[in-house]
Amino acid sequence: MRPSIGLKLLCTFTLAVATAFTVACGGAIDHPTIGSAVTGTANPLVARVTVVSGCVGKSMVEFGPDTSYGRSTSWFPVAGQYKETNIFVAGMRASTTYHLRSQTQCTGITDNVTSPDMTFKTGAIPSLLLPTMTVTRPSPSTSSPENAGVEMITVASGNVPAFFTDRDGNIIWYYNTGPGSSPYVFKLLPDGNMIVMVTTNPVGTTVGISSLQEIDLAGDVIRKLDISTLDQKMQAAGFDFAPDNFTHDLVPLDNGHVIVLVNYSKNFTDLPGYPGSLAVVGDGVIDLDENWNPVWAWTSFDHLDVKRHLAGLPDWTHGNGLVYLPGDGNLLVSLRHQSWVLKIDYSNGTGTGDILWTLGYLGDMELRVNGIPSTDPSEWFSFQHFPVLISQSGSTTLMGVWDNGDNRVLDTSGNICGGSSPVGCYSRANIFTIDDSAKVADLTWSDSPGMFSVWGGNVNQLPNGNVEFDVNAPYIPTVPNSGSIVEEVTQTSSPQIVWQMAIGPSNMNAYRAYRVPSLYNGVTWQY
Repeated sequence: MRPSIGLKLLCTFTLAVATAFTVACGGAIDHPTIGSAVTGTANPLVARVTVVSGCVGKSMVEFGPDTSYGRSTSWFPVAGQYKETNIFVAGMRASTTYHLRSQTQCTGITDNVTSPDMTFKTGAIPSLLLPTMTVTRPSPSTSSPENAGVEMITVASGNVPAFFTDRDGNIIWYYNTGPGSSPYVFKLLPDGNMIVMVTTNPVGTTVGISSLQEIDLAGDVIRKLDISTLDQKMQAAGFDFAPDNFTHDLVPLDNGHVIVLVNYSKNFTDLPGYPGSLAVVGDGVIDLDENWNPVWAWTSFDHLDVKRHLAGLPDWTHGNGLVYLPGDGNLLVSLRHQSWVLKIDYSNGTGTGDILWTLGYLGDMELRVNGIPSTDPSEWFSFQHFPVLISQSGSTTLMGVWDNGDNRVLDTSGNICGGSSPVGCYSRANIFTIDDSAKVADLTWSDSPGMFSVWGGNVNQLPNGNVEFDVNAPYIPTVPNSGSIVEEVTQTSSPQIVWQMAIGPSNMNAYRAYRVPSLYNGVTWQY
């Protein structure tokens, strides 16, 4: 069908008022003019594509090094009436020319209007403190090939930005938090922005300041919450503790809430082995609503015995991980200095905070190894990081955890590895099948990569069944002068290394480094 005169006039009008736009007109009268233009942003790796549409609907952008494109953004709503919609395009290498085109779908119409091809050349990455990434593929597998996606990396050192790389180790996005600060953790929000926990104390001490920042992909700050403002909000809402810092983890929820991990201190007198007054540092969990106001909280001081301190005092519990369980609305909290992962009653913000179970040595779960009951304490994780939910069905939870192995209990007499040095300690990637109703934890898979990860690290089961883990701060790395070694391995009895990234030099420790599908919700990049 030929376009009507009215549609042709619409095309002419759009060109007249926005000559910087490439314009596409549909071949049917139901398709209004779609205009697209590409410009740069303050981030040299991020482009802004502006879509102007006469119809209400949604748009996305495809991009790649040639006109086969290959990657895309999420779909974003367009308001119609020729109002501008800006889509940030991120995930490109530095100093490279990319081809881009928008796809727009008008509400009620099934086919898309595709813009003409546009080009954008990314800039060079400015002079920033960044590690080197060396990727190898020691044992590529045809049965379990390398999983899709990109790497999300946090280096816990001052002045190192948050960044993503592709699977060849090229940086494709970064966010510089400024002098003397670090992005402790950062995660993608449901609306497509990022939330970043910025701290001046990346090892999690109680000195310094910290804040939450919501940013767009271009790095513009949308909103910010510093710890002193949260203190004031906690007091105004009637909570009985004031956090010292945001630490270690946060969980964005689909309802706009963000659950954050904080620490704070409480004074005790004449604890065993600690005469006099001592400010003990514990952990709190705070649920922030969509306006970042506190609406629910939990504290370790209300539920645990301060006399149990595996690493001594004052750093008592050292929380380092949060997991939301959508199946029942509860939370997992990892306490490194207890060698425990707790399940607490959150119940989507209405829970009591009671501990539903304690996972770990001397907790309340029976240990099995591949279905066989075990009393061997060394099979438990020790001084762990990053519990992660793999799946949840009814009372059964499949959970991964990075078992650092510090202070590992070796036998029922209580002997531990290491002593004055970490000799004899080792780390593992573990996957547990947990039966809530029977209070049984079955260690169904583990891999010890032959290194001792002193702190940090993470593990996750990838969609293709492989397992990826970050051996952070290895005592003796298998790749010399590495601060972290990230591996994707087959989930088999004799795991094979499918993909490996060595992050160096040795003082560049990737607190977390793990695979995500892309920089956009609901989108997976294959390469």
